[in-house]
Amino acid sequence: MKHPKEERTYVMIKPDGVQKGLIGEIIKRFEQRDLKIVALEMFKPTKDLIDNHYPKKEEWITRLGEKTKATYEKYGYDLVVDFGTDDTSKIGPEVRKWLVDYMTSSPLVKMVVQGVHAVDVVRKIAGQTMPYLADMGTIRGDFSIDSPALANKEKRAVMNIVHCSETPEEAEHEIKHWFGNQAMHEYKRFGVDE
Repeated sequence: MKHPKEERTYVMIKPDGVQKGLIGEIIKRFEQRDLKIVALEMFKPTKDLIDNHYPKKEEWITRLGEKTKATYEKYGYDLVVDFGTDDTSKIGPEVRKWLVDYMTSSPLVKMVVQGVHAVDVVRKIAGQTMPYLADMGTIRGDFSIDSPALANKEKRAVMNIVHCSETPEEAEHEIKHWFGNQAMHEYKRFGVDE
């Protein structure tokens, strides 16, 4: 059983976060909450790496289509006009392709963040996944207004600044996927680890 201060999570600054010059601001917000960065790298991902980051299970992909359909219904848009179908199992793969295209459009920053309840605290700092719903004071609420309605109309992924693991199990999987056996850095933070 690990010490509570040793919980780790995976964070990736997405293309819009990098292109808006928010790398330092994002790291600052985590460090201000007494979390520490134990691995950090800027890199240009391959399509293969990103493709393997996102689930390939049929139910996950269909769920993307269902979310898109729900957005269209909410705003009164016509799925058939924009997608040529209203079949969520055919819309999902298109939305997943937009995700892969978006995530390979610029360099990304990947990091491992460690600290008390790191998974939950990082998600709280990041804010709700959909920026237009994220509270002010969160990364997404302060730096993006994007929405699925806008993204679908523009045939692209929602730009929401950062990705962060949802659960400790997902964090463990994503850290292994993105950092392999690379050693995490151990150090003490003044006033935090003393």
